[in-house]
Amino acid sequence: MSNTPNQEAVTDARTLGTPKMLILGLQHLFAMFGATVLVPILVNTYFHGEGLSIQVTLFFAGVGTLFFHLCSKMKVPAFLGSSFAFLGGFATVANLKSGIFADMTYGEKLPYACGGIVVAGLLYLILALVIKFVGVKRVMKYLPPVVTGPIIICIGLSLAGSAIGNASTNWFLALIALSVIIVFNIWGKGMFRIIPILMGVVISYGVAFVMFITGLHNPDGSAILDFTNVTAASWVGVPDFFMCKFHITSILVMAPIAIATMMEHIGDMSAISATVGQNFIEDPGLHRTLVGDGLATALSAFFGGPANTTYGENTGVLELSKVYDPAVIRLAAIFAIILSFVPKFAGVITMLPASIIGGVSFILYGMISAIGIRNVVENRVDLTNSRNLIICAVILVCGLGFADGLTFEIAGTSITLTSLAIASIAGVLLNVILPGNDYEYGTNPKGDKHQGVTLDPNK
Repeated sequence: MSNTPNQEAVTDARTLGTPKMLILGLQHLFAMFGATVLVPILVNTYFHGEGLSIQVTLFFAGVGTLFFHLCSKMKVPAFLGSSFAFLGGFATVANLKSGIFADMTYGEKLPYACGGIVVAGLLYLILALVIKFVGVKRVMKYLPPVVTGPIIICIGLSLAGSAIGNASTNWFLALIALSVIIVFNIWGKGMFRIIPILMGVVISYGVAFVMFITGLHNPDGSAILDFTNVTAASWVGVPDFFMCKFHITSILVMAPIAIATMMEHIGDMSAISATVGQNFIEDPGLHRTLVGDGLATALSAFFGGPANTTYGENTGVLELSKVYDPAVIRLAAIFAIILSFVPKFAGVITMLPASIIGGVSFILYGMISAIGIRNVVENRVDLTNSRNLIICAVILVCGLGFADGLTFEIAGTSITLTSLAIASIAGVLLNVILPGNDYEYGTNPKGDKHQGVTLDPNK
């Protein structure tokens, strides 16, 4: 949809003027908001109300994004929001009942879960060092398009159930949000054409408010809008930071999840590169983006926040708006930090009906998977080759089939690998083991440049 003939990419948003830049920043804020605050909401259910703070989560989403941009030379238009990959780990730590955790309350266990995430974030630095000294060309031989493409597809499709689940709470509102986005993206004029997500949220939110004041309810009888939290919240409040704690058990639960999130990071960098048409794995370099993401995750968890990860939702916004200026993302990060100190306004945003989030997610999650498909096509992955077909098949089944992940015990400690972790490990191992790995890094500069997983030999 975004490849309409007369829509040109904008790489310097200053040409649009300050007001339009601020609106574009708000659009990215709305795109990430629902999923980012959903993580602490879910973690709170695991810890029976003693889990992560939404304000802390927003604060470190903003700070982490700015830190990532600093590490990546201000070149990569990526937003870092809350990572869903660690949800299984949080649930596992919450249910630990042996050793030092036997007599702990849920609130006392939470810092140890965050400590495990700190270690997971620092593992990014190891991979970054390997890439720095060995070279991205050798490393990427083990991550060819036949591996990274299907992983990107899984990133989007694995979220499809969430989109449907949210939309099903009120299909009328979900379809309004979806329809508005499509209409503005295809037929919108001027500024409205590059803010379809924001228009979808605003207009559907307005419809929800009208339905609320007229006494209508969701199909299940629940209220369309709930002002309880908004009324109770203060206008100004400092996020509830706390220091993490370390224990080998929680580290063994959380740290292995970094395998998945690092692969997800590479996939996201590939997706952003494909969307923008720049090879960010070459410049500023995958080692820099990994350092930025890893340290942002460690910093967030050290002070009581969730793990950060580059957000596919915002990649979808890039694809739709065609505005690729990283400065717009940094504005969204600043907005997130400001909101973290305004509990009442944050309450208004979090009051956004799940159905509207579902309608928006229809487009955003689908865009991620579509980008993965495009990467496979542009890099001319030969799926008539049995080897490639097997790798793709296994990755897709693992990425979509292990909905609850895979839990096993090592030395009496329960460890959970998410579906993306399993898919990533399976894909990389099969690519190494199966004969016929003839991928040459850089042999298809046009396709590889769009995917962002290779060097341009002409440079």
